[in-house]
Amino acid sequence: MRKKIEKSDAEWREQLTPEQYHVTREKGTERPFTGDYQVTEEHGIYHCVCCHAPLFENEHKFEAGCGWPSFDRPLTSECVEERADNSHGMQRIEVTCARCNAHLGHVFPDGPPETTGQRFCINSVALDFHSGE
Repeated sequence: MRKKIEKSDAEWREQLTPEQYHVTREKGTERPFTGDYQVTEEHGIYHCVCCHAPLFENEHKFEAGCGWPSFDRPLTSECVEERADNSHGMQRIEVTCARCNAHLGHVFPDGPPETTGQRFCINSVALDFHSGE
């Protein structure tokens, strides 16, 4: 990963939509089944909406039925960071962009057993799809 990106709240607010800011900078969550990025056969890479770092490959996306885009792994182990999240009375593992600390979503151990067994449950507003990459 490249050098960490740090910006002021004002800079992030200027760059992002209100929903993107709420999810990525305030650790919010978009409502389930309202986002983009349905499962398709199209080749491409999902990038962080904040810093444009590549995060997930479309080939590792699967339909989990949870209402958010789900992947069985990140593009590389270095592109995301995982940390304990005990908010809202739950014990979860938060997933953030390693480059800019944007909140992306959470990872759960209920993904496809034939691959990694992990489900990276990611807010679609935190992603930007680049087709053909």
